[in-house]
Amino acid sequence: MPSPASDPLDRYEAVIGIEVHCQLRTASKMFCGCSTDYDGAPPNTRTCPVCLGLPGALPTINARAVEHVLAAGAAIEATAPAATRWDRKNYFYPDLPKGYQISQYQLPLASRGRLTFDTSAGPFTVTITRAHLEEDTAKLVHGVDPAGRKVSLVDFNRSGAPLMEIVTEPEIRTAEQARRYAEELQLLLRSIGASDADMERGQMRVEANVSLRPRGTEPFGTRVEVKNMNSFRAVERAIDFEIARQAAVLDAGETLIQETRGWSEERGETYRMRIKETSDDYRYFPEPDLPPLHLDPAWLGAIEAGLPELPAARRTRYREQLGLSPYDASLLVADPDAARLFEETLGADDSLDAKPVANWVVGEYLRLRNAASEPVTVVASQLAAIVRAVQDGSITRAHGREVLAEHASSGASAPSIITARGYRQISDGDAIDAAIERVLAEQPGAVADFRAGKDQAIGFLVGQVMRATKGQANAALVQRAVRERLAADAGQGS
Repeated sequence: MPSPASDPLDRYEAVIGIEVHCQLRTASKMFCGCSTDYDGAPPNTRTCPVCLGLPGALPTINARAVEHVLAAGAAIEATAPAATRWDRKNYFYPDLPKGYQISQYQLPLASRGRLTFDTSAGPFTVTITRAHLEEDTAKLVHGVDPAGRKVSLVDFNRSGAPLMEIVTEPEIRTAEQARRYAEELQLLLRSIGASDADMERGQMRVEANVSLRPRGTEPFGTRVEVKNMNSFRAVERAIDFEIARQAAVLDAGETLIQETRGWSEERGETYRMRIKETSDDYRYFPEPDLPPLHLDPAWLGAIEAGLPELPAARRTRYREQLGLSPYDASLLVADPDAARLFEETLGADDSLDAKPVANWVVGEYLRLRNAASEPVTVVASQLAAIVRAVQDGSITRAHGREVLAEHASSGASAPSIITARGYRQISDGDAIDAAIERVLAEQPGAVADFRAGKDQAIGFLVGQVMRATKGQANAALVQRAVRERLAADAGQGS
């Protein structure tokens, strides 16, 4: 990787625009009735004359795909036109059999939106230039045949799948901002049901246009497009590398070339793919086989009214109305399953405070789910019963964790597990005092350590009392009682 003498952002300002291609959640393709359920299907089995680009085949518009883009536009506060049209984007590539792609150019379905997201430097808002619909290309599969020759094969199952392209203004200035934007956009698309947006499965593809200009100047530098970033970490790493690479070229007095570069995760660097085309090279013109699409205001209003609570609004509600920390609110909202369990648990017992429920969901539930090889199911009413039992002091938190794990594994109810295992928290002062008496008698060395100023000995003694009570003693009461007993003994000894 280039290693300039200092941070290149001390000398240059990065100008970054992001393009995201996202496959939409529809049952059929954009302009034909072929199924979009092609993951794992044999190659070229989800095809017809339309998505194969055969002469004479005529496209028809997928209304559900249009609704998804209009919903996304409403979610980012974009403007929808009274009417839109389709355009032909002309270029030849092996995975594009017609020699053109049906897309939108001058009249996108959504324009001039915005998205706000959190960064380490605070909230940041980026302007979204446009969100438009187009059809996806086929998939090229590269390999080696039995004779050892390099071959490239084409699988048309993906060809014609509905694709939304979302383009920002070049307002992003750091790799971290680019990553956080992509993460927030993915969460938004998932929350409105427009797309699964899984980067690993190619359902969301992020491309960055990166240029540098000397700090304090206005003209843009030479733009380089970076592709093949298949994770959010890759987005940040690739842009950081490209900033350093371009700075090294400029510092050496050389000229940057407008080009498309790929990202190699293995090498940790970008590489040249091809010289970058411009919009003039695509020779856009109106698609003659599709009529303009007029957008009924009532239809647009129904789509906007049907939007769910958006991630930013939910984070704000969790913080301001439920009293959660920004960290807990962000973790919950970023994980739809966790957010659902959190909401349903609060609904199952409205006497519970939000904070302890959030702690159990973010801490114990996510720990169980992420460690499991199979799906983990936790019933909200049972989690509410566990949180209530711990909060009331009838079982310890450690036992609560065990009950949750058993419930997730077997499906048994929390009360039945607590009864079967004989869990009860000992809060009776006499019982705790008796256990402490035995432990102090058995552990004179730890007692002497504490009196010698080694405060960590308290932890050992408390652990021994918890062990003696089979984990059923109230840990807070034990710690306080141990300290009081030791202090009393020290006073008597003096």
